[in-house]
Amino acid sequence: DFVHSPMRLKYPEVREPGSTEWKRIGWNEALDRIAKLLKAEPALKLRVVGHTDNQGTLDSNIALSKRRAEAVNAALASQYAIAANRLAAYGVADLAPVASNAAEDGRAKNRRVELVPQ
Repeated sequence: DFVHSPMRLKYPEVREPGSTEWKRIGWNEALDRIAKLLKAEPALKLRVVGHTDNQGTLDSNIALSKRRAEAVNAALASQYAIAANRLAAYGVADLAPVASNAAEDGRAKNRRVELVPQ
C-alpha cells in the first residue's frame, strides 16, 4: 500500500552523468499511475525525493537529485494538471542508497525518485 511505503521511479539509463533525462520506456505509465492516485485522493500531498548514485560531489548530487524531483513535479503539473502545492521537491543525493554503488547495476538502482506521502 502506497501510504506505508514510497513509490519509486527509476532513472535506469541516464543519458549522461549529471542528467535529469530519464529513459522514456515506462515513464508515462508511472506518471499516469501517480496522477490517477492524486486525482482519486485530492487531499494527498507528496514529497518527491530525488536520489543519485555516488558519482560526483555531494554538492553536485544534491543539486542533481533536487532537479530530478522537480522534473517529476513539473511533468505532473503540466501533463496532468496536478496542483504544484501538492508536491514538494527534495534532493538527497546518494545519502539513501537502495543498492551498492560499487558497480553500474547498483548505481542504476540508486538513480531514482521516490514519492512519499506528506
